[in-house]
Amino acid sequence: MATTSHSAPSQVAPWRADFLNHLSRMDSPEFVFSSLHAVPEGQKSPTPYLPRARYCIMRGFWAELPENKHNNAPMNPRVYESEMPAFTTDVRMNKPIELFGSSSGHATDVSQAQGCGGGGPCEAVWWVKDAQVQWRMKGEAFVVGNDVEGDGEEMESSGVRTLKSEVGSRMRVVDAEKEAEWSWKRELTGHFGNNSPGLRGMFCFPHIVVLYWGYSADQNLQALSRTRHLDSPWISLTMTRISLLVRKWRTWRILLRGQTSAWSLSSLRRWSLWT
Repeated sequence: MATTSHSAPSQVAPWRADFLNHLSRMDSPEFVFSSLHAVPEGQKSPTPYLPRARYCIMRGFWAELPENKHNNAPMNPRVYESEMPAFTTDVRMNKPIELFGSSSGHATDVSQAQGCGGGGPCEAVWWVKDAQVQWRMKGEAFVVGNDVEGDGEEMESSGVRTLKSEVGSRMRVVDAEKEAEWSWKRELTGHFGNNSPGLRGMFCFPHIVVLYWGYSADQNLQALSRTRHLDSPWISLTMTRISLLVRKWRTWRILLRGQTSAWSLSSLRRWSLWT
């Protein structure tokens, strides 16, 4: 494994089991991911950033890629575990530049958000209807890109070093004997392979919205059929990014008591879980 910090907490977070149990009760592990978008030049605003929110799919905790019989990508051995939710995105979407632009690096152009790094503030919310529980996580989000591992001679960028320091320090070792076998790039490829053929196909189109609005149905089907196998010449990780939520502030669990249609402070219980 490439250089990373090893000051990860030795104990599993006390809320982990409940959180995963609640996720297993959802039809799909969807959550709302909120980040900060820089106000466009010339637009009047009392603040330099505006909130942005969208639904995403949690792809498990980082370094714990869920097994998928349809994924033929090479997989890492289970060497680490963490409490960092992971989700895939496209580098052409707004999320990467928002995470870079609102971080301490203050990126101002998309060309500065093409690789690893980021670290902008964010918040994620899961609503588990079956359990009547809302989970909220606040922290910073980092991006894993294709430059996460070089060719052995290439010097790591500051973004890669920041990523491996911030994320690596929160990865607990569960199998020290296989640490040398674990690869950041293989984990990224595994996440790409865990996507459906349709979603993989979207990364291959020249523009993010072309899939539905710029091509005919026959062209869409032809492109998507080429993304069923990772060894296809059409497959490219160039656009694929993994975003990781690193909790630096807190995790909240909010419980709605009873089956009531009226929300009130008396009907809510909230736990602030710092670990």
